[in-house]
Amino acid sequence: MKTFTYLRAADVDAALQRIAAEPGARFLGGGTNLVDLMREGIEAPATLIDITRLPLDGIEELPDGGLRIGALVRNSDLAAHPVVRGRYPFLSQAILLGATGQIRNMATVGGNLLQRTRCLYFYDEASACNKREPGAGCAARDGFNRGNAILGTSGARVATHPSDMAVALAAIDAVVEVRSSRGTRQIPLTDFHRLPGTTPHLESHLEPDELITAVELPPLPVAAHSHYRKVRDRASYAFALVSVAAALDVGADGRIADVRLALGGVATKPWRARTAEQLLLGTAATEERFATAAAAELAAGVPLSGNAFKIDLVCRTVVAVLRKLATERSGS
Repeated sequence: MKTFTYLRAADVDAALQRIAAEPGARFLGGGTNLVDLMREGIEAPATLIDITRLPLDGIEELPDGGLRIGALVRNSDLAAHPVVRGRYPFLSQAILLGATGQIRNMATVGGNLLQRTRCLYFYDEASACNKREPGAGCAARDGFNRGNAILGTSGARVATHPSDMAVALAAIDAVVEVRSSRGTRQIPLTDFHRLPGTTPHLESHLEPDELITAVELPPLPVAAHSHYRKVRDRASYAFALVSVAAALDVGADGRIADVRLALGGVATKPWRARTAEQLLLGTAATEERFATAAAAELAAGVPLSGNAFKIDLVCRTVVAVLRKLATERSGS
């Protein structure tokens, strides 16, 4: 690990002044991803600005029934919060499936959104990786790519976004609040992460001098009847091969009144399945419809040599989750 300067921010304004004055500085929250990358030599910030003592660790109910989550809320605390468990159960489930208890106790909401890809070649300095070194090439395209993306890819990058939490947040229509010395702005979670295009090293629309301060969840009645399913190679906290965050409301007539669907493990960013949602809305809640909608969402998929199986796996998982929700709703 290379030497670096360590600073502790006294308040949000001080943190923002420091990050603006020191190009190459990084904020340090839980450190569960950043510190690992520093040990591996992938990240080498000149300065770390410790923000763990900033007053950004609260969870507040909003007047409209939504929820405001501070960026420094620990993942374990968010998953256990009674409002999250009651109104957004698939968010709690996604967090619990995302990592071990030790990591959840350290990791923060803001840091979870900013974690880097887990592509094998990103961590291997002997391999070509456009994310690590723009213009170097992408060894994953013709290499071992079983875990890589089939949606939202480009010739420059095929790495998946690793977050489970962010998949559920995409389905919820969460909004990310960010702040800099220039002021505060809000970014819809579905727009927060970038598709790779020709700039694979840029993963989000967060500017270098901006700090995530909160994530806001809108009031979303359908989210109370939701489920998160994660398919992985082993049960003990592996990254997702495929994951599905779904919320479903079926009317008395058996037709879908509202549906939210997002996918993980298959795209370069948390993937909101809007095509599938549009095809499902107002139709009968049948397995046939679920399968048709899932297939339409995956029609744009571009599989690599080792991950074509993900197309069928996504479709099967979407059908299974929606079937579970529809059955529970009809039986309630």
